[in-house]
Amino acid sequence: MPIAVFARSGTSMSLTFCAIGTALLLAGCASLPGSELSNVYGERFEIAEITRAAPTVVFESGLAGNKETWGDVFADISATNTVFAYNRPGIGRSESTTKPRDGATIVANLRALLRSRSLKPPYVLVGHSAGGLYMQLYARTYPSEVVGLVLVDPTHPTQFEGAGALEHRGSLSSMAIAAAGLLGPARKEFGALVETGQEVLAAPKLPSGIPVVILVAPNKATTPIARFDNAKRTDFANLYPSAAIREVDGGHNIQLERPQVVIQAIREVISRLRR
Repeated sequence: MPIAVFARSGTSMSLTFCAIGTALLLAGCASLPGSELSNVYGERFEIAEITRAAPTVVFESGLAGNKETWGDVFADISATNTVFAYNRPGIGRSESTTKPRDGATIVANLRALLRSRSLKPPYVLVGHSAGGLYMQLYARTYPSEVVGLVLVDPTHPTQFEGAGALEHRGSLSSMAIAAAGLLGPARKEFGALVETGQEVLAAPKLPSGIPVVILVAPNKATTPIARFDNAKRTDFANLYPSAAIREVDGGHNIQLERPQVVIQAIREVISRLRR
């Protein structure tokens, strides 16, 4: 799911925005090693980069999530491989923007950032939640630049269409919208998720030779919307037939709760490339 986190109870599934929880989790935490400010397209981005061996591993956070959500994973992978993480506009010290916040714009910004840092492809792309949707779009649009894809409880391209629309997600929908509005950038990105999903599906299918690992945290509730979201998770097998799809016990923020699972997935992809 994008920044949505599902609280599991015996009677209902509540939608909240993990940006709030993430902000609390990260309060007082130090920045990732290698953090600095970088300019591209005349805009300032907060990035973290450590240069090691190829391939470069690129991290994309969920809605309103900052780069620090990758802390343990980033540190571990940086011991052997070049790593890059950043904050999208309006997050952390990255300045706000008036540009569209659909996936195509976000992918274009990320590509420009990587090139401005002389971080040449190929890349292993790692995306959490809505960041997983953006990384799907990057990989489908520029497959020659990608040698691996790790999706961490990612958003399905049609997650918020039809029965999955926010207005169908229970009594906390208005609270979720309000939270996104308060957070500014998240509201714009959330509003563009349907468009981004359509961009993903309109792009060519990912070549079967690119290894894909998808980590999902299925919802245990039995409400209609929980069944809908679990069906979307199941549909990733149709979108990426050659992917290794694994259920992870725990909540939506797998990289925070179970970082070793994400590290293992990234290292598995890198190991397959070496073989």
